Amino acid sequence: MRLAVLFSGGKDSAFALYKASKLHKISCLITLDSKNPDSYMFHTPVDKVDFLAQRLSLPLIKISTLGKKETELQDLKLAIQKAKRDYKIQGLVTGAVASIYQASRIQSICHELDLYCFNPLWQKDQLELINELVKEKFKVKIVKVAADGLDESWIGKIIDKTIIQDLIDLNKKNGLNIAGEGGELETEVIDCPLFKK
Repeated sequence: MRLAVLFSGGKDSAFALYKASKLHKISCLITLDSKNPDSYMFHTPVDKVDFLAQRLSLPLIKISTLGKKETELQDLKLAIQKAKRDYKIQGLVTGAVASIYQASRIQSICHELDLYCFNPLWQKDQLELINELVKEKFKVKIVKVAADGLDESWIGKIIDKTIIQDLIDLNKKNGLNIAGEGGELETEVIDCPLFKK
């Protein structure tokens, strides 16, 4: 099956791409560049996606959006329609893990466009997921933080076993989501097995 991947350059979208590529042909990447740093739908920042797409040797559809709640979904639909038209995709891969808000809206658009929606990380245990990421040799940098216990000193840190243990400790102390699923942290993939350049 020919699939597009909703790609932010963060750990979840990159890992979903990795898992989907083992089963399907990845035809292109889709990125929504939200001007709203607190977008309900999309990861920010996405300033490295052009470079990452080159490293993955995949074409990139990048659409700018104001990031206004609900209306940003129309921009996503336009991007997916372009992928369907230009790359003949049959489905869309997302890095959705636990957000019903995001997953339901993306699934609705895919249904409207008669496309398969593939969520390879959906409802996975988040500690297992982040450990698997490290085990599979993904080098992931923290680029943004927004939670108690995470200050500016976390920015630039690479997620490894030590950082995972620190996140586990913060989870026990104040309930922080270990994988940053609640927006506690945003990441950027520095290296992974799919990079060709």
